[in-house]
Amino acid sequence: MPDSGKSKNIVLLGLVSLLNDISSEIIQPILPLFIESLGGGSLAIGLIGGFSDGLPSVLKFFSGYWSDHMGKRKPLVVGGYGLSALAKLLLAFSTTWQQVFLWKTVERGGKGVRSAPRDAMISESADESRRGRGFGLHRSMDSAGAVVGSILAYLLWQRGLDYSSILLFAGIMALLALLPFYRVRESFSKPERQPRLRTSDLPPDLRKFLGISTLFALGNFSYMFFILRAQSLFSGLEAIALPLLLYVLFNVVYAGLAMPVGIWSDRIGRRKVLVLGYALFALTAAGFSVVSSLSGLVVLFALYGLVFALVDASERAFISDLSYARLRGTSLGIYYGAVGLAAILSGLIAGALWAQYGPPATFVFGAVAASAAALALFLLKCESRRDLS
Repeated sequence: MPDSGKSKNIVLLGLVSLLNDISSEIIQPILPLFIESLGGGSLAIGLIGGFSDGLPSVLKFFSGYWSDHMGKRKPLVVGGYGLSALAKLLLAFSTTWQQVFLWKTVERGGKGVRSAPRDAMISESADESRRGRGFGLHRSMDSAGAVVGSILAYLLWQRGLDYSSILLFAGIMALLALLPFYRVRESFSKPERQPRLRTSDLPPDLRKFLGISTLFALGNFSYMFFILRAQSLFSGLEAIALPLLLYVLFNVVYAGLAMPVGIWSDRIGRRKVLVLGYALFALTAAGFSVVSSLSGLVVLFALYGLVFALVDASERAFISDLSYARLRGTSLGIYYGAVGLAAILSGLIAGALWAQYGPPATFVFGAVAASAAALALFLLKCESRRDLS
């Protein structure tokens, strides 16, 4: 496939993510409020947040390997987005928080099926020296959809739609996200040597980073706790409107900085960008543990958006840098599986701390875990074929 065709894949996959994230981010700020309206408390939110982000990530482990094994990425990517769209439609008809748990887990299961093969397609559609730019472009388009979606969530709520109607609108948008796949082309062929599901086959530097990113994931609990923290400082209509607007701010910062950060990581190295991102999350979480004003929340949600811009794409680009080309889907899948399992534990710990000791304890836990990850990554010495330290 010509280089221009490969580059076109990144744009088309970015367009899919943009449309899908409009749908997802209509749901995201509404979801914790919807769960509370159905009688679910902080433990239910922690359970849903942890399992919906974590358990499906195990699927990423197998889908990444399987895409390497069969030499095709696109069927898994399309199937994953389709499964998510179906679950979003069914989510709108939930009448208990347990049903929300089921459909949200299925929806994120679709993400588990698609993410590693999709990221492998992005990686294979860009030269190594421009991989950060490629991932950054994709995340920028994805996050632009998040901005539009979170604004739509606020506008739909302002127009008087109930939570179920807003969720149904989001499900319809998810179906539209499937349309650009008509033009996406495969950029990978089945390798002569079949991959195996063994971490011992991965480069040593990659195995070390997998441990560090898993530690960070343990402290990087669900965004829903940040929404609840904002809500706890207000009452009446402000308790819904202001968290929604703060979530819009988070996405604006994330979308605006994702691609510049990706380009920056190409220039100075992924490791330095990630150390900064981990350390900034620790600072942000510590801030959420003591915040008591709207102005403080504005600063902290902006910092939270910057953290995602620094960490999200850079972690996946770094995994791609450190992996063997024939095992790139498998490596990304192992990464997603490891951080996903950590996310399950993280959600349960965060919810339990919130219920037992109050919100500050949850955010102190996140700050400590992120600080440890930042220190470990700072001390990591990479000896891969391309030293990104």
